[in-house]
Amino acid sequence: MEVLRNERVQNHNLCRTTPHKHIKLTKNRIILLLLILPLFVMVFIFSYVPLFGWVYAFVDYQPGIPIFKQQFVGLEFFKLLFTGGTDFFNALKNTLVLNFLSLITSPIPIAFAILISEVKSKRFAKGVQTITSLPNFLSWILVYSICFGLLSSDSGVFNKILMNLHLISQPTNILVNEGAAWYFQTILAIIKGTGWNAIVYLAAISGIDQELYNAADVDGAGRWAKIIHVTIPGVLPTFFIMLLLQVSSVLSAGFEQFYVFQNSMTVDKLEVLDTFVYKMGIRNNQYSYGVALGMFSSVVSIIILFATNHLAKKTIGNSLM
Repeated sequence: MEVLRNERVQNHNLCRTTPHKHIKLTKNRIILLLLILPLFVMVFIFSYVPLFGWVYAFVDYQPGIPIFKQQFVGLEFFKLLFTGGTDFFNALKNTLVLNFLSLITSPIPIAFAILISEVKSKRFAKGVQTITSLPNFLSWILVYSICFGLLSSDSGVFNKILMNLHLISQPTNILVNEGAAWYFQTILAIIKGTGWNAIVYLAAISGIDQELYNAADVDGAGRWAKIIHVTIPGVLPTFFIMLLLQVSSVLSAGFEQFYVFQNSMTVDKLEVLDTFVYKMGIRNNQYSYGVALGMFSSVVSIIILFATNHLAKKTIGNSLM
């Protein structure tokens, strides 16, 4: 592997010594900038303008009254987050647990992308990639409908097959199993997102310099050795960037998935902060409390993002910013 290590050192030194060139605004580049301008406008309108709504977290909002006439209450609703009962802490616990399970399963798309890249038949590899990417485009409503048709205790296909084979005597319904709720939702997220997330890592694998593989061949490395010493180090920077983005939303486990799969039996395990904000702010008309909760989640996520980014930069040299 000595040739491989020397090749990496040369590429690293070349990247550090190559001067940055000034980019000239040609006609084509100006056209491209104008093409993406509507995207920036949409991001500003839908992501930055709503930040004005944070002001409602500091007033006792009453519908129909102008904002400057609302009663100012300061940090009252933020104090209520930690003193208003156990519902908030239960939603926070569920959010952290579900995100932790998502984090520890995040290497699965990398392994899947490496397996696809090692398939000799490119037609078969593209077919597998296409098929496994399709679940990402299914809404969680459709996913729930499929799960209900397959796993429900009354009319589920899965239970009927097992009972006809005399493998079980009583039908089971995992959709109302509180003990398995966290793990079942994690498995669903893996099935739904692995194929789509693997596309990013397949792009990273295709961008690895082929000379590194040639150097590994010269050193007598086999397929597994090349995966361990070339492919995995080549996709690690992309993995850490994706991991940082995932960590930045550690207090946002998602809304659609857990709202759809909630029922009276699993609500204690699937009540996350996003669904809790919806129920408190929209259902219960506690707008200021809901805004304070959303603001708390956003601020904590930003702090975690910057802290993780700094830690990654200090430890592995790769960072998002």
